[in-house]
Amino acid sequence: MTATDPINGREIALDVLLEVLEQGKMSHLVLGDALSKYQYLKKQDRAFITRLVEGTLSYVLQLDWVINRFSSVKAAKMKPLIRTLLRMSAYQLFYMDRVPDSAAINEAVKLAKKRKFGSLSGFVNGVLRTISREKDGIQFPSQEIRFSIPEWILARWRREYGEEMAERIASSFLCSRPLSVRVNHSRASEEEVFESLSRQNISFRPGMAPDTLELADFDALWQVEAFQKGFLTVQDSSSALVGRIAGILPGDFVLDVCSAPGGKALHAADLGAQVEARDLTERKIALVEENAARCGFSNVRTRVWDARVLDPSMEGQADVVLADLPCSGLGIMGKKPEIRLRLKEEEVFTLAGLQREILAVVSRYVKPGGTLIYSTCTISREENEENAEWIERELPFLPKEIGPLLPADVREDCRGNRIQLLPGVHPCDGFFLSAFTKQE
Repeated sequence: MTATDPINGREIALDVLLEVLEQGKMSHLVLGDALSKYQYLKKQDRAFITRLVEGTLSYVLQLDWVINRFSSVKAAKMKPLIRTLLRMSAYQLFYMDRVPDSAAINEAVKLAKKRKFGSLSGFVNGVLRTISREKDGIQFPSQEIRFSIPEWILARWRREYGEEMAERIASSFLCSRPLSVRVNHSRASEEEVFESLSRQNISFRPGMAPDTLELADFDALWQVEAFQKGFLTVQDSSSALVGRIAGILPGDFVLDVCSAPGGKALHAADLGAQVEARDLTERKIALVEENAARCGFSNVRTRVWDARVLDPSMEGQADVVLADLPCSGLGIMGKKPEIRLRLKEEEVFTLAGLQREILAVVSRYVKPGGTLIYSTCTISREENEENAEWIERELPFLPKEIGPLLPADVREDCRGNRIQLLPGVHPCDGFFLSAFTKQE
């Protein structure tokens, strides 16, 4: 688009999708940048762009199957722009009821011509018109296509949780969820937060975890007064349980070893701890610093540090070490749908090994009698239960009972010192938590 072009929401979505699908960028970063650039657009236009991007990414596997059925050229062989244009247009045909099929098709043809693919505009028109005509009779041949998720992931969940539960988990990633935030009680009371949200006509309800809320009916987060003032931190209910089960007390020293964007570190700070937040790059640490500054927490210091490298000065210093480690992300595919397109099964085993490498180092930072929290945002035995068992077997830690600290509606799923939260079953991300006490 040039400076003189009218703003076209579909073209903005097309460019975001091209960066994610063809250049390998992260969807939440690219979409966030685009929405920031076009923040002056009307709320409904921004919502349209968001839904079109996130929906297309979530359904790519299914959309490619549909396109391949009705196209003489398979999606994998198409020009990247044409492939992306057909994907996002097919998504509109199937899942955006308020968009007339004719509008979705005509706008796709216009975009093909505008982006110098006029010679293929007839092809785009023909494929989309055929899909529009035949879509009501389509039956998907497998659960992989129905849920738009790789077969190897579904097979894992079937083995571990059974057929019905695997489908519940998979289908949950195709459902939108409200934004989860945690109230910073050291910054504002619940009454102040509720009053602020109500004044802006923002809908809210309690989240699964104590001190969390689910927000809806707002446009941009930066426009939410309670967020601007640092009363709220974006954090899923599952992640907000970490601070609760850690038993953090005022004056404790808490080390968060893989912190960005800082939700758990800020929770510890809100509970009165002195916090050091570490992560691998300056960019990640900048996210923590930005959030800490917005919330006014002076008790958070940051440091760029590779968690695999031992810091001798930190040995035996921390009352609590928070180890929410790099993982496959299978529990957050609703928020980062490109994970389903990029993750390979062998990476699960590689990541499980990386987690043990980090745990062997950061566990040395816990004081005798102190607490280690190991967590991930995934659904994989290798990265979760098996690593928790490895900690108990190989490191000088004892399991720390967490059941009484969990919300009542998830307590029955706790197994001693650990719990696997499942999307579609629990009202949160897929998340694993476990707690350990260092032997005296």
